[in-house]
Amino acid sequence: MTTNTPGPREPRNTLGHPLLATPFTARTDAGEVIEGVDLTGRRAVVTGGASGLGAETVRALAEAGAEVTIATRRPEAAAPLLREVAAVDGAGPVHTAPLDLSDLTSVDAFVRGWRGPLDILVANAGIMALPERTLTSQGWEMQLATNHLGHFALATGLYPNLRQADSARIVVVSSGAHLSAPFDFDDPHFERRPYDSWAAYGQSKSAGVLLAVGARRWAADGITANALNPGYILTNLQRHLDDDTMRAFGVMDDEGNVAPLPYYKTPAQGAATSVLLAASPLLEGVTGRYFEDNQEAPTVTDEENPTGGVAAHAVDPEAADRLWEYTTNTLGTP
Repeated sequence: MTTNTPGPREPRNTLGHPLLATPFTARTDAGEVIEGVDLTGRRAVVTGGASGLGAETVRALAEAGAEVTIATRRPEAAAPLLREVAAVDGAGPVHTAPLDLSDLTSVDAFVRGWRGPLDILVANAGIMALPERTLTSQGWEMQLATNHLGHFALATGLYPNLRQADSARIVVVSSGAHLSAPFDFDDPHFERRPYDSWAAYGQSKSAGVLLAVGARRWAADGITANALNPGYILTNLQRHLDDDTMRAFGVMDDEGNVAPLPYYKTPAQGAATSVLLAASPLLEGVTGRYFEDNQEAPTVTDEENPTGGVAAHAVDPEAADRLWEYTTNTLGTP
């Protein structure tokens, strides 16, 4: 007598869907992910697109034919990138526009200045691990304001333009730091609890994933949203880290020389997952999910002490809806 022993269950996400797999790897770069994709006629906005991962994202989208707007606090910093892309045959036009995500007046000005449909919005800009609690003019903790509140205001402000595109995508650049820091609805701005730079950063990145989950309300309008962890990359994001922290991470020697560890990615490899979510046909109709190394990541729990995957607290639909309501009320948006 024989019995059939069930094999291992196929990994699924919190929505009950099988995890989406792609033919790409952690070492695939942004150009390889988008190879053969024609984005002619498509319009994209990349926040923080003047340097680092943002610049690689801009470069890949533009070289595939998209018209790209770099939204950045210092548009003049993008001048070398504009010249480089303009010299590429077949590349789409690249523009710059001022945007300070920590200033709602600046976000509103960007939104009011946008005309016509928007096919791709990449929420890439961010700040990390501010050593001291810093507040915006509205009294909001700076990392939360920049990494989440500003991007939420931008996405909701551009919602009519995204809807006009018929099939639009929102890409939220999160971080593995979200694993250790759920969103604290009781004290998100560290008014009562002691300020911790990494807790503030991680919370803001959990909020970004929850934004992608909460945007499922726009699926009927043809708008999808997904979040990602780009991995370990040396960029300007580390500018607020002191030398002791950089040495603890293993990327600075005793003489102050900085070099990536073997598992670190290049900026082009780090931007690959952003470009995958922004433009690959493999992501058509996919929304509310989290990716790393160009694959959908499994959901993990805090008890597992995870080093990868997406935390259950960051893809909880109820938490996403609660954060959507909180953020809407905080910003005073309709």
